[in-house]
Amino acid sequence: MTYDIAIIGGGIVGLATGLKILNQKPDLKIVILEKENQLAKHQTGNNSGVIHSGLYYKPGSLKASNCIKGYQELIQFCEGEKIPFEITGKVVVATRQEQKPLLDTLLKRGLENGLEGTRKISLEELNEYEPHCAGVAAIHVPQTGIVDYHQVALAYGRKILQAGGAILLNHKVLSISHKKGINQIETSNKSMEAKLVINCAGLYSDKVAKMNDESSTGVKIIPFRGEYFKLKKEKEYLVKNLIYPVPDPNFPFLGVHFTRMMKGGVEAGPNAVLAFRREGYKKSQINLGELAETLTWPGFQKVAAKYWKTGFGELYRSFSKAAFTKALQELIPEIQESDLVEGGAGVRAQACDRTGGLLDDFAIKESEFAINVLNAPSPAATSSLSIGGTVAKMALTRFK
Repeated sequence: MTYDIAIIGGGIVGLATGLKILNQKPDLKIVILEKENQLAKHQTGNNSGVIHSGLYYKPGSLKASNCIKGYQELIQFCEGEKIPFEITGKVVVATRQEQKPLLDTLLKRGLENGLEGTRKISLEELNEYEPHCAGVAAIHVPQTGIVDYHQVALAYGRKILQAGGAILLNHKVLSISHKKGINQIETSNKSMEAKLVINCAGLYSDKVAKMNDESSTGVKIIPFRGEYFKLKKEKEYLVKNLIYPVPDPNFPFLGVHFTRMMKGGVEAGPNAVLAFRREGYKKSQINLGELAETLTWPGFQKVAAKYWKTGFGELYRSFSKAAFTKALQELIPEIQESDLVEGGAGVRAQACDRTGGLLDDFAIKESEFAINVLNAPSPAATSSLSIGGTVAKMALTRFK
């Protein structure tokens, strides 16, 4: 079987890319290759379901531009497809005096990114938005919302099939070679050819990139597990919508926060601990080969040396419910350990270069036979249609 384009990875970014390509050039023969027996099983199906506003991202960065554009496209898509979503707004709260300048910087960044209505609020207003939340300063971001991204991804998939695209489940890509300018793709199920490969493999994007472009070996995916607790049903009243702390500007994670979920309930978390395998959703899940790859990567060793104190704090919270509760009490003092029940976990594919840089922005790299999406962590779900549009534009220049 020969295709024009093979997209590797049936998560929300791969599906959005396929949909965008077919919307613009429906005569192209496109296939989505997914190694699991269902779509959106990993990062897409294990996140907090937040529609991000674009508050945190450096103005002019791919994250900022794609998040803001993708936000609008996502909402329009959900409205058109009757997918439930809600624009809830959120508060970002400084709990210590030394966090106030960081909060001011965050507000400035949000306004530069065009978030009209985002503003500093008084403590009295904070009490109106979130009566049980404590802090010394806060901002309110009206654009933030919630949605079930698994539903969104499945809707992308349905529209791809309706447009004549193919989706092959249980097709793990084992190797990619090139013959007469065509990609020869071996999967766990069958072989096929494609003029262009688009790599949206998430947690394995670096490995797929290495199959098709040897020059992409300067980046390694480091898996970070984010673990959640849920509030007991009778304690859900403590959180009206979304409550976030002021994030550490040097660490690419937002800190433990409270999120009301579209599918019901309130999540508390996540922390950010090194996963001992790329799809390690539990502490007990270990892949010695993948762990060794992480630990011996020069970039990770530099990250570990730089952030060891933060890392140990995250690890301590992973094993201590009391420590996790204490972190949550900074935002809601009346939360007790007994109010929390164990929730789920997700694994974030965080790209790290050789020099110890945790890539802060989306990273998309073109080669002769492929387009590799090498770094697409949060807010990739919010930004999916915009990222998909960006990759589609790159792809379609090859099919004029």
